Amino acid sequence: MENNLPVNVREYQELAKKALSKMHYDYINGGAEDEHTLRDNIAAYGRILLRPRVLVDVSNIDMSTSLLGYNMPSPIIVAPTGSHKVANPEGEVATAKAAASCNSLMVLSFSSNCRIEEVAASCDAIRFYQLYVFKKRAVSATLVRRAESSGFKAIVLTVDNPMLGRRERDIRNKMVAPDKPNLEGLISLENLDTTDGSQLAKYVRDTMDPSLSWKDVEWLKSITSLPILVKGILTAEDARKAVEAGAAGVIVSNHGGRQLDYAPATISVLEEVVKAVAGAVPVLVDGGIQRGTDVLKALALGARAVMVGRPVMYGLAARGEAGAKHVIEMLNRELELAMTLCGCRSVAEITRDRVQTEGDRMRSLL
Repeated sequence: MENNLPVNVREYQELAKKALSKMHYDYINGGAEDEHTLRDNIAAYGRILLRPRVLVDVSNIDMSTSLLGYNMPSPIIVAPTGSHKVANPEGEVATAKAAASCNSLMVLSFSSNCRIEEVAASCDAIRFYQLYVFKKRAVSATLVRRAESSGFKAIVLTVDNPMLGRRERDIRNKMVAPDKPNLEGLISLENLDTTDGSQLAKYVRDTMDPSLSWKDVEWLKSITSLPILVKGILTAEDARKAVEAGAAGVIVSNHGGRQLDYAPATISVLEEVVKAVAGAVPVLVDGGIQRGTDVLKALALGARAVMVGRPVMYGLAARGEAGAKHVIEMLNRELELAMTLCGCRSVAEITRDRVQTEGDRMRSLL
């Protein structure tokens, strides 16, 4: 073991900042416009307090749960984030190996710098595939078929991206769109002129479909037998629509604060979505999770599992596969400790009464 390993996610973030160029660190860490939502994703967890129960026999803690019938040793999942070779030359293969060594489910981004088949062959694990619906539907259909034949178990459809959010760090840095080998032969990535800033923004304008609607979820269901989780839901209304459209799961997400600035922090709307779904499908949440206590708060507010994106990228940037693995292990250990100190012996015991939200505090004053 190396000396002086980071002891938390924030220390990994500092190491990642030192390891990466400004352009690449800003790409991973930045958000849209004023970055209010980016900051609030984290700050909102700080406004939720825990209500521990004491004198409970916590000699055995069981963090296991299941999602779509797949057993998981903990509710922490690796979120789909693009372009892992920005963080480390081994890219998504290193992340996949790190997740597999922790028995953690990973969602592979369509923006992966490693081919779908290469990631699938690198190690044995349960993986989901994240997808956008392109202007050329055949591109999306081809990616789905490749994910199916590579053994991916579900499709995560990201729906909050009809256009790219205004990521001013990327514009200022003239961010170069990293290679997307999964799109070779499907979409031309030539002629991405960046005189007005981010190459990434131009690429999204050229390829993504702003006419995307709920009927496209039905189209996706018609071309695959894999379950579809809809990622990018922030309201009760859309949560109900997702269930009606046949989604197998709903992911409360604001794209890590990278799309619409001043959208709500995800943890602040999780309970609204959970109530709207009313148990019909599992609800997941991502954005702002940096501690095991954050995971416990999300589970108490009704999440089946949480997805962690940037922290894994920080680990990957700082120490490669070993760093990504260590971040997942750290968060799992922190969750186990938080459960122990809250008197929760299993995820089923992480109930709503274990947290106090801002809303709870205001109601108690009335």
